[in-house]
Amino acid sequence: MSEVKKLTKDQWIVLAAGFLGWMFDGVEIGLFPVVVRPALQDLGMTEDAGIAWWNSVVVACFLLGAATGGVVFGWLGDKVGRIRSMVASILIYSLLTGACYFATHPWQLGLFRFIASMGMGGEWALAVALVMECWPERHRPWLAGAIGAAANFGFLFIALVALRWHVTPDSWRWIMLVAASPAFLALLVALLVPESQRWKESVKHVVSRPIREIFAPGLRKTTLLAITFSAIPLIGTWAAVSGWIPTWVDQMTQLEKARSFLSQDQLASLEQALTPDARQKILKALLTPEQWKEVSRATADKKAHVQVLISIGAIIGCFIAPVIGGIFGRRPVYFGLCLLSWVGCFYLFHYLKQYDLEFMAVAGFVGAVT
Repeated sequence: MSEVKKLTKDQWIVLAAGFLGWMFDGVEIGLFPVVVRPALQDLGMTEDAGIAWWNSVVVACFLLGAATGGVVFGWLGDKVGRIRSMVASILIYSLLTGACYFATHPWQLGLFRFIASMGMGGEWALAVALVMECWPERHRPWLAGAIGAAANFGFLFIALVALRWHVTPDSWRWIMLVAASPAFLALLVALLVPESQRWKESVKHVVSRPIREIFAPGLRKTTLLAITFSAIPLIGTWAAVSGWIPTWVDQMTQLEKARSFLSQDQLASLEQALTPDARQKILKALLTPEQWKEVSRATADKKAHVQVLISIGAIIGCFIAPVIGGIFGRRPVYFGLCLLSWVGCFYLFHYLKQYDLEFMAVAGFVGAVT
């Protein structure tokens, strides 16, 4: 009998729930790189310096919230069960993302993003725990690849939505309502997904103190090393790739598109601008409202394109990495991917100054290795 036939229906239901949960996590991850700039412009930020500042705040809120949620909901999952905690985490990130529709000030975006990402980080941890507890250990490498790819399918989904319906300062709010749709997944999880039998057995016999256990003398060094080696590439490459590349593309393509409307004399005055803010002020003064809207639509289109490329690269990377890791070993492959991420990001940000085929190819490569 094949291994697939030995698997139960409940195990496949658990995997489907974990896959969908991580896919919607990917929607949350990919949402703000597409939305944040037009949202901040709509909320009164007219200069690039202000947009960059609040974008940094929103990204920081996202990362801090996700880290906090992983700890809080991980603890809650040990106390009340994986399923109950997973349902709560999905509801939090769905409803609080939808609440961004009503934001009237940038600080509200940051606050809603922080709370929503707590739910996202919690679901991220709980889905992995649930799947790994319900499936045999021999399946872990490809399960890790499948779950990781799920997040990138969500990242791809939101990019395709933005590609089809351009996100501009006049239209960004509706996409927040679309991102609230995973709330329906919480209902399905509560009704259909079975609780982890390993968790049920563990609470019968052992009082769980997960934080104390992982920082106990025998595990402390391993825990700290795992946190460090996970945090460095996560913040240094993934956050840079998913968070900053779309914003950077926005700035590059804005100028490229605007050039088609300007005379040589106007372009000469534009070249004298020393800062992005000064350049944007000159552009707004030189372009008509309709021309400015066309520039905004063009930049939204390019941002969505690059996010699609990053997503496809990441999906491919998630499926290939476990195979390579199984052949050459996980540690050397992990080190090699981190090195390639660093090289790719350095080349992308340091040497490429315009949106062209080379830029798109490198962006896809960086997505794959990160």
